[in-house]
Amino acid sequence: MKTRHKAAALAVALSTLAAASPSAACSICRCGDTTFNALGVDVFSSGRFRVALDWDRLEKENALAGAAASSPRRPLDATLGTEGEVENRVTATLSYTVRDLAVVVARLPWSTRTLTTDEGGGSSRESADGFSDPEVYALVRLWSSRLEPRLGRRTSVSLLAGVKTPWGENGKTAGGERLEEHLQPGTGATDLFTGLSTLVLVDPRSSAYASVQYRRTGTNGLDYRYGRVTLANVGYERKLSAALDAVLEVNYRHAEMDLDAGARDPNTGGDIVYVSPRLLVDLGRGVAGRVTVQIPALRRLYGDQTERAVVNAGLTMVF
Repeated sequence: MKTRHKAAALAVALSTLAAASPSAACSICRCGDTTFNALGVDVFSSGRFRVALDWDRLEKENALAGAAASSPRRPLDATLGTEGEVENRVTATLSYTVRDLAVVVARLPWSTRTLTTDEGGGSSRESADGFSDPEVYALVRLWSSRLEPRLGRRTSVSLLAGVKTPWGENGKTAGGERLEEHLQPGTGATDLFTGLSTLVLVDPRSSAYASVQYRRTGTNGLDYRYGRVTLANVGYERKLSAALDAVLEVNYRHAEMDLDAGARDPNTGGDIVYVSPRLLVDLGRGVAGRVTVQIPALRRLYGDQTERAVVNAGLTMVF
């Protein structure tokens, strides 16, 4: 494979594996296409193993009570009491390409969450860590254009389908009492997700890609269901030098409200758009590093809540 295609593959790969940050609970999940983030554009190279390790930091804040159930976001009303959540997540990803037509991916996240509550003039803080829900999915190439000189297959379309298992830790306790749902590392529920993605090699130095995905979240044994999610992403990658690539993405997420025993949680869900610049560095010997900052550009979240910038850093190794 040409050097240009290797770099592009690492670049877009570094932007496909975290979707959705998909492993996170939907009340505080990472937008973007995790497969392109961690695997690159050449995910269909036959017989190739890839291992990725990612760190994400996510942060949100919401009012405890009193917000309208479906109004656009407004400044948080501190008199109602607020709840702030910070999550640091490390995710290991392993993928293998089968016969230049499909790639199988497994992801295992470890999460540390801290919940700070300010109410009635007092403040409390609780933390929990543990394994989040593993997920397994496959990306299958549906169509690709004919081979072209210097570019290879200029355009391709792929189908994604997978499952997020309920195997993460969802029974964490403190003082003999179960911690609240948003502190649990795992959701305790099975989610199904599917989507489409497309890649276009614009010229020997740049690529464009797009994807859409729907995640049908399940209900856990305590009758809690995180909001179902629709994700859409577009990105452009440009090679700056032999070792450096730049990527610019726009990430959109729509989430329904969470359901607790059938009742909507008014301070969850809504729409958010991030603008996400990323730098990719070829470290040699099949290793690439990446850093991404997802900056909120448009927020129309339900009730009283806000979400902060998301930071992602990772390494991808190709064998």
